[in-house]
Amino acid sequence: MVTEVNDQNFESEVLKCDVPVVVDFWAPWCGPCRMIAPVTEKLSGEYADRVKFCKLNVDENPEMARKYQVMSIPLLLFFKDGKQVDSVLGAVPESMLQPRVKALL
Repeated sequence: MVTEVNDQNFESEVLKCDVPVVVDFWAPWCGPCRMIAPVTEKLSGEYADRVKFCKLNVDENPEMARKYQVMSIPLLLFFKDGKQVDSVLGAVPESMLQPRVKALL
């Protein structure tokens, strides 16, 4: 399951989470964002309880988009122990995301 996060709950849902977190920065009008959504959904099922998957709408949450310098979407940011440790830009295939998610464990 992918959790919706926003500017207000980002710290508690992502930075203070006790498991690694992958955050998908996206927008409804973004075609590639819609392409990567099923991939993150699938991975969230595979890594349930070990990695948390979130999505943040950049149009509705400009504060976090600005803080993490999101210039292009979809942008996946990987967090471990409250710190950003990796990122992936664009609608990439599952085969590219899988090893990066595994590296968080």
